Amino acid sequence: MTRTDASSAPERAVTEEPPDSGTSLSHGLKQRHLSMIALGGVIGAGLFVGSGAGIAAAGPGIVLAYAVSGLLVMLVMRMLGEMAAANPASGSFSVHAERAIGPWAGFTAGWVFWIELCVAIAVEALGAAAIMVQWFPATSSWMWVLLFMVMFCGMNLAAVGNFGEFEFWFAALKVAAIGIFLVLGVLAICGLLPGTSAPGTSNLTGQGGFLPNGTDGLVAGLLASVFAYGGLETVTIAAAESEHPVKGVASAVRTAMWRIGLFYVGSMLVVVTLIPWTDRSILTGPYVAVLEHLDIPAAGEIMNVIVLIALLSAMNANIYGASRMAHSLVERGEGPRFLGKVTGGVPRRTVVASSAFGFVAVLLSYRWPDTVFKWLLYMTGAAVLVVWGFIAVTQLMMRHRLEREQPERLVVRMWWFPFLTVVALLGILCTLGLMLREKDTAVQLYATAGLTAALALVGYVRQRVAAARRS
Repeated sequence: MTRTDASSAPERAVTEEPPDSGTSLSHGLKQRHLSMIALGGVIGAGLFVGSGAGIAAAGPGIVLAYAVSGLLVMLVMRMLGEMAAANPASGSFSVHAERAIGPWAGFTAGWVFWIELCVAIAVEALGAAAIMVQWFPATSSWMWVLLFMVMFCGMNLAAVGNFGEFEFWFAALKVAAIGIFLVLGVLAICGLLPGTSAPGTSNLTGQGGFLPNGTDGLVAGLLASVFAYGGLETVTIAAAESEHPVKGVASAVRTAMWRIGLFYVGSMLVVVTLIPWTDRSILTGPYVAVLEHLDIPAAGEIMNVIVLIALLSAMNANIYGASRMAHSLVERGEGPRFLGKVTGGVPRRTVVASSAFGFVAVLLSYRWPDTVFKWLLYMTGAAVLVVWGFIAVTQLMMRHRLEREQPERLVVRMWWFPFLTVVALLGILCTLGLMLREKDTAVQLYATAGLTAALALVGYVRQRVAAARRS
């Protein structure tokens, strides 16, 4: 494997014009695709189902937990938007980290992210298959997994515009579902929905108060909420294949941030205001619990459809994100060269490789669910925080360089730099530290740290070898 100059990759990607040949990634994504990918990318099954565990731990304080983690996510997204608007690249933060910190950092961040997405593909395929088996008991889970894998691999092998269109409608359905939920919730809270009476603050302050489990419960809720926000990076990866990368990512980042906060924090506020946090039905699904409380017919099946859409959308986006990150790494000499071929503007070999890794992970979940697959999950348990950490450090270093050398590229600027960048980095480190408080999250932290350290070592050795060859 050979490595190109770290500075060349992002410079090649900074263009508003379509590529001249079929050897480059296409520019087939439209602005509406980017806007909806940015908005829908972080709305997944973690919000619709996983938030129940956070409510059970933090009580009404989950609203505060989501608000705090939402602020952290907005800062990370703003930093990522600044760098992506200045230098759009399909490798996103991996390319930026390579330029700012060094090749070992780009290598580490890129492959951690790729492994994280591939494992997520497997988890989402299994979750979607479980829903289908509920509807069709005579079928087997593996049949649905295979169908979904083939379908979305094929979708991503076609033109990138097909991915964008598919993801646009998936994200639109998720956004519409949350919008309807919020409207119904607000009407019920105000006592304006037929058959309901305004609950007031009884559920927020009763049942042990706003923080019934104290700071320990708040910390557990905070950790649950942080990981529910994963997926924001996809929009900056997709921006490099849009019609107007700079304008596209700038607009998508600006419009998505406050909406994400509204959807997450607003949803949690509706849930804990309408029903007691001690209600056991929240654990299986807070949205279903609220809809059933409001006597919405077929609430469970409605949410199953929405969760299925969320899982399939995330699976589609993760295959896309993993394939583009792998392609960027290969193009920079940080991966197997035979995967680097681009056909018709699509890196089809990395699409297949990423899908295949995800499918192998599914097979491992069937064969060794409590050993190999479990450790795969552990190794990616804190991966999103590792990626965010690289983003924060990279932006801290790149901003000074951009202000000095190319200030005209700062289309999106991080607020109150460098103060808020440092605050975000401290927030990420504090969250990693909080993971040590619980045995399960501590194991995840150690496993992710081991994976990150191993990749960093490989990346550093490769960097030194490459430097020795040049000298």
